Amino acid sequence: MSDTVTMDQIVSLCKRRGFVFQSSEIYGGQAGAWDYGPNGIELKNRIAQFWWKEMTQLHDNIVGLDAAILMHPRVWEASGHVENFTDPLVDCKKCKTRFRADQIPEESLKTKTCPECGGELTDVRKFNLMFKTNIGPVEDGSGLIYLRPETAQGIYVNFKNVLQSNRMKLPFGIAQIGKAFRNEIVTKNFIFRSCEFEQMEMQFFVKPGTDEEWFEYWREQRWNYYKKMGIRMDKLRWHRHGPEELAFYAKDAYDIEYEFPMGFKELEGVHNRTNYDLTRHQQFSGKDLQYIDQDNGNERYLPWVIETSAGLTRELLMVLCDAYEEQKVADKGNEDDYRTVLHFNPIFAPVTVAVLPLMKKDGLAELAQDIRSELKEDFVTDYDQSGAIGRRYRRQDEIGTPYCVTIDYQSKEDHTVTLRDRDSMEQIRVPRDKLSLAIREKMKSYKRV
Repeated sequence: MSDTVTMDQIVSLCKRRGFVFQSSEIYGGQAGAWDYGPNGIELKNRIAQFWWKEMTQLHDNIVGLDAAILMHPRVWEASGHVENFTDPLVDCKKCKTRFRADQIPEESLKTKTCPECGGELTDVRKFNLMFKTNIGPVEDGSGLIYLRPETAQGIYVNFKNVLQSNRMKLPFGIAQIGKAFRNEIVTKNFIFRSCEFEQMEMQFFVKPGTDEEWFEYWREQRWNYYKKMGIRMDKLRWHRHGPEELAFYAKDAYDIEYEFPMGFKELEGVHNRTNYDLTRHQQFSGKDLQYIDQDNGNERYLPWVIETSAGLTRELLMVLCDAYEEQKVADKGNEDDYRTVLHFNPIFAPVTVAVLPLMKKDGLAELAQDIRSELKEDFVTDYDQSGAIGRRYRRQDEIGTPYCVTIDYQSKEDHTVTLRDRDSMEQIRVPRDKLSLAIREKMKSYKRV
């Protein structure tokens, strides 16, 4: 089998095994929106929990926040989104295809020729990516409000609240996981670019003049995060923003890029945002957002911000692509020669342990259910008694279940079970009363083959 993973393979697996579905599929689907099925939501939650622990539990000076999606419209004026959050847009007058002007060949833009059909393109115009809606009963424009295009501003406007209520001292950070919405001109590559997505952002507030050292600190921290996840590090690289890429508010910026099936694409950004955001919110709100440094003679200043901004749904796609493999496992001359397997780190797997009775009869099913009841206090479990045991193993491999427990006739005699490892497919006999301990030890020492 080819080592190259295609997006078609990932999309097919995601639908077949309940990871991701097209939103409103029975009505023809809603472009740019996706639903996360039973396995998808488990995977997404585990990635989010891993990030949250990494940021808040393992850093004494970072606390959490969950800001509202709907914010005062002046927030987005202060942040620059009303004026600057735009994409250049062109349409083909003939085939009606819409393009981002910065993503079509320069020659096509110069000659105003459609790269799809050769028809005439419209002039480039700016298109604001924020979704507008109305709050209140009267739709006369007075109730204009936006769905937030990023989660960071909810952190900035709560800077003083968190500072005072939790008695924080610089440097400190505020972490948040939440949904954001962007009216993307072009949504493509499955869940990589969509109109509704989730972000995992942390804004780290530092004393002016210390920003460069903290910027390098967080670059190192975020790189090591992916090592801890177990991602293949040869699939990751840094991309530094050049002068033409750098956002107007940023002093420096790097992206961590992952080699997806469509090539290296942005996964996470580490940005030095200066004190731009707090300065603007102080100016537009009229509220004093300065930090009072009690350890330095009550000096007052606006902190600088180092931002780490990752896409939760992009990380989910990365984990799927990184784990996917099609293997030839035997030479039987039939479909059992091959298996599709997801090599998830066990901490991310939607199901940790599958319990499989060898047969439905002779009390094996009842014994298997009893063992499952014991295991599910500590692990997410699945139960499957349908079909040949080899087929059941293959189904669990395809959703990335790291361990399968098989209950057979020997289990009734000596109270042992077979514990199968997903990656190596090796099987060992384990006493029933030592089963939970054996699984925990395997999870702790897990290394991808």
